[in-house]
Amino acid sequence: MTTFAALGDSITLGVGDPAPGGGWRGWAAFLADSLPGGRLVNLAANGARAADVERTQLPRALELRPDVASVVVGVNDTLRAGFDAARIQAALAHVAGSLTAAGAVVLTMRLPDPGMMLGLPPGLARPLARRLQVINDAMDQVAEQFGTVHFDAAADLATYDRRMWSADRLHPSERGHRYIAGRFHDQLAAGGHRLGPRPGTEPTSPPPTRLDTAAWMATKGTGWVLRRCTDLVPYLVVMALRECWPGPGPRPPTAPSLRLGEPVTARQGPGPQNGIAETAIPELGVPEAGVPEAGLPEAGVPEIGHAP
Repeated sequence: MTTFAALGDSITLGVGDPAPGGGWRGWAAFLADSLPGGRLVNLAANGARAADVERTQLPRALELRPDVASVVVGVNDTLRAGFDAARIQAALAHVAGSLTAAGAVVLTMRLPDPGMMLGLPPGLARPLARRLQVINDAMDQVAEQFGTVHFDAAADLATYDRRMWSADRLHPSERGHRYIAGRFHDQLAAGGHRLGPRPGTEPTSPPPTRLDTAAWMATKGTGWVLRRCTDLVPYLVVMALRECWPGPGPRPPTAPSLRLGEPVTARQGPGPQNGIAETAIPELGVPEAGVPEAGLPEAGVPEIGHAP
């Protein structure tokens, strides 16, 4: 049996991919299906930040003694006041280091620019992109230090395919979740780990229609916009003003920009650099994902996991 502990925020929770029996499914469930005797325990929480993962999810994950663990988090940190790069890096290092020391194969991910996915104007998008660059640099260092299976989310053109996103345009669709699982499967397989069949790429549920999008906007979407108008937007305005009038002292480096439809060159950094986006946005009030069982072992190749 292979125990897979999934830590993170709403993208790992599975938001955007409704499960047939209710709740959410998502990329972690698809990947668990390809692990030998896979058992998923999804510890991710909607709106979680790095400190939440360290404080709440890590102790529960260590109790499971997982064979595989994922740590995908960071966008929510960029969207809130009190951004502290040193504390975020320390939290990520503690989480990944503890899981690695416990014997888990750890999966991590570089994240794409949420300002681009949300269609923010340049004046607001630039400071947000700069924060995300800090998060990605921290995750790169963690990946190099602990040897994680590391995806580069920002450098994969498939990330920006509209079909990869659900009706809310904030979370991956079923196709997007399947893509994430497939990319992790590819890198695990390249590392010589024993796996079952690669997760399928084609959705089994119909894609969201215009009516679905309108219905979401008329219900949950309106509430989300109103909340962001009272917390996120004012704070982004403050960051944009600081960028225009930075005051004394050196300015931080500007994160590289990217427009939809342009070729993307992979950023050189530690570990394999292929991946998929993370644009998890908090406070949509969704339930936790279930715990599926899947996967059969094959003989003759290295195995993730242990005997029951």
